[in-house]
Amino acid sequence: MDLGVYMNRTWNFERCITVLNDEIALLQKISLVQDSVRQTVMAREWTDFDWKMAQINQLGEEFSQLEAERAGIFTALKEKFGFEHKDEVENEPLFHNLAAKLPDDQGKKLSGVFRELKMETLKLKAQNETFAGYLNEMKIIAAAWMEAIFPSQSGKLYTRKGVQASGDLRSMVFNRSI
Repeated sequence: MDLGVYMNRTWNFERCITVLNDEIALLQKISLVQDSVRQTVMAREWTDFDWKMAQINQLGEEFSQLEAERAGIFTALKEKFGFEHKDEVENEPLFHNLAAKLPDDQGKKLSGVFRELKMETLKLKAQNETFAGYLNEMKIIAAAWMEAIFPSQSGKLYTRKGVQASGDLRSMVFNRSI
């Protein structure tokens, strides 16, 4: 994929819509694979786990490339309408302020697709947080069992390599890739 045009900040409405739709489709694929990972973990079927995680990582890489292209396109849109580039999120012009400057049909279409992208992102985040909650509960249960069986370990869990497992279970699937 040649990002040169977008790194040079050329605004192209059709390409912007294509990139946003590609991101939506990719998020839907990630959601399906992540659900498959969740089912694998719950069923304790570990044979495909590594392959599924590699698949999520690959989809995450693809999403990162699309996101970089989208950011370049949006920067071009900001420059087209005279918004200064700001590094801080708080100072960024709101997306809808940019879309409002486009012709009505383009602004509505762009806003609709962008809203759909945000909804897919929120659904995936909620799915991931639910899965992380499940993993945390299983960790607590496993620690309680280990405490009952091996009281000398004080409820600590260890990895296969004998290193004490981290208690931090932040977004192991979604945030690992995206």
